[in-house]
Amino acid sequence: MNITEIAFTCYPATDLAASRAFYENLIGLKPTQVHPMGEDGGWVEYEIGPHCFSIGKTDGWQPNPQGPSCGLEVEDFDKTVEELRAANVTITMGPMETPVCNMAMVLDPAGNTLIIHKRKPGHH
Repeated sequence: MNITEIAFTCYPATDLAASRAFYENLIGLKPTQVHPMGEDGGWVEYEIGPHCFSIGKTDGWQPNPQGPSCGLEVEDFDKTVEELRAANVTITMGPMETPVCNMAMVLDPAGNTLIIHKRKPGHH
């Protein structure tokens, strides 16, 4: 097996409209593809550099705050944390500093863990 890249990361949504509002209006992602699925399901993709982050709602796929997480690199860590706090986003860990980064774990509207991250200079 030869894995060449991560094709996408996707988080399950319980309320697709609420998740879209969070990721688009608060986090600032721009949808690049929107695929309706069924009555209230669907799939939304957001390109971030060469990567794809997506959210989706379909039967049998439920969020889990203890499940995998995605780390989003931000330009201004402190400002981002302030904006999330002002929007009453639940912070489950941090903000904290490590030898290589600053990070905080937050919950999206469905209860998935999202990591807000900022590398320190010289680390990638």
